[in-house]
Amino acid sequence: MALPADNDDPEERAMPYVTARDGTRLYYEQTGSGTPLVFVHEFGGDCRSWEPQVRFFSRRYRCVAYNARGYPPSDVPRARAKYSQAIVVDDLRDLMRELGVRKAHVVGCSMGASTTLNFGIRYPVRALSLTSISAGAGSNPATRRQFLKQTLANAERFERLGMPAALRGVAVGPGRVPQKNKDPRSYAEFERQRAQHSGLGLANTQRGVQLRRPTIYQLERGLRRLRVPLLVIAGDEDDACVAPGVFMKQVCPSARLWICPGTGHAVNAEEPELLNHMLLEFFLLVESGRWRPRDPASVITQR
Repeated sequence: MALPADNDDPEERAMPYVTARDGTRLYYEQTGSGTPLVFVHEFGGDCRSWEPQVRFFSRRYRCVAYNARGYPPSDVPRARAKYSQAIVVDDLRDLMRELGVRKAHVVGCSMGASTTLNFGIRYPVRALSLTSISAGAGSNPATRRQFLKQTLANAERFERLGMPAALRGVAVGPGRVPQKNKDPRSYAEFERQRAQHSGLGLANTQRGVQLRRPTIYQLERGLRRLRVPLLVIAGDEDDACVAPGVFMKQVCPSARLWICPGTGHAVNAEEPELLNHMLLEFFLLVESGRWRPRDPASVITQR
């Protein structure tokens, strides 16, 4: 059951929502016109995380950014069964369907990158292109058990304490250190926005989505078959995501890889101008028909 909306609040009634097939309402923001471009946010963010990209791309694209289920003002279903990787992939499909978007460039960061990859594998005809930024946390077999243990502990803390109490005294994550050092202002904004999230929504997202989603390496079969243009991006100081990014490049014939130097997990916040440039070049190649899968002759095989 979703948290009830205040139907007497005129601001609430005026907010733009689409409704997923299970009745969950998803808040979205739409700016600009032209070829559709959909942004899928990370676990610690929401649609506001994409503001530097929306400001740039809405000059020539129809930009849609939305809040996943569990992230107000989207509904926060109380039941854990309402959260899974398959469900959030279908939420993206439902969002596009409700907005009349047949195909779009889909760009996701971290948790949103996992959604983007799984969306492309499951619904390839709905994607003009896919961009995966900072995907792969929890994929390393050597640290997988610790990742699951920490994710469960975080979920219990979020649910018990709520936000922002659950964040008090928590150390800066390794992947966020470069952002804090490089751009303290954007990091402070990230912290303020994260504290506004729903503890229940984050806990259910971690238990239903992050604990159970396939790792990047488990997506190998789907990635090998993928023909949708794929741009894989990782910061070179985001240790959890560099190796999965290289793996995706190696197994997916339609993938190209960009490692952003001196950058951690939040590439879209740390290096917005560089990212915007790379994305625009990518979109223009795809739209002009100049994106090509890797030539098998360029692969070095073991003899």
